[in-house]
Amino acid sequence: MTAGLDGRLALVTGAGRGIGAAVVTALTEQGARVVATDRTPEGVEALTDEHGDGRVTARALDVTDADAVETLVDEAERALGPLDIVVNVAGVLRASDVVDLTDDDWAATFAVNSTGVFHVSRAAARRMSGRGRGSIVTVASNAAGVPRAGLAAYAASKAAAVMFTKCLGLELAGRGVRCNTVSPGSTLTDMQRALWTPGEEDASARRVIDGDLATYRTGIPLGRIADPADIADAVVFLASDRARHITMHDLYVDGGATLRA
Repeated sequence: MTAGLDGRLALVTGAGRGIGAAVVTALTEQGARVVATDRTPEGVEALTDEHGDGRVTARALDVTDADAVETLVDEAERALGPLDIVVNVAGVLRASDVVDLTDDDWAATFAVNSTGVFHVSRAAARRMSGRGRGSIVTVASNAAGVPRAGLAAYAASKAAAVMFTKCLGLELAGRGVRCNTVSPGSTLTDMQRALWTPGEEDASARRVIDGDLATYRTGIPLGRIADPADIADAVVFLASDRARHITMHDLYVDGGATLRA
């Protein structure tokens, strides 16, 4: 079944690789046009080559810069038309126990994972609410709802992004704009691999699947680590009219890892 996104315009942050790149691919496969953004242009420029049909427009964007976000959204709408979909994927992870966590680690994590979501969502909401339509999807993390050792800053920033998106969804519900979150578990991205022991990729992946009692981490009941496309499919569903009666929802896509009902 198709998502019915033919001709719609989407903005995706953090699109240079991993989940963001997979979201761009999934949206274009459903007929959407996409403004793909990332802090560095190389990854998103490669997407324009991969999707050579002109559906993808690459732009550099630092989501921590509010003025840059407003400028990009203005330029995109003038050049390509009104935004129908916004997907917040840009994120950073600085793993550390709290006692060793620096002020810079904390601030940098929140600047992207929380404040960046605020900047982009606010810019989109200002325009979508006046038109009476639109969908905003934030990619968060299952760590937002389950404590994780060594990931306090990341988990807290993602929890903030989830609740912000729900509050925004409540404010915009009467104006025809839906706001939802997708919360992945462990996914095969560069961010995930950065947590693994160098040279022990297979063993590291096995530990993720099996869980780790020493850090009170459950395993993955489905027995596999997610592919970025698994997360992208959930994003596309929530962005589409097939989810037209869903807003303020947090969809966990983690193979059952959180044992969440």
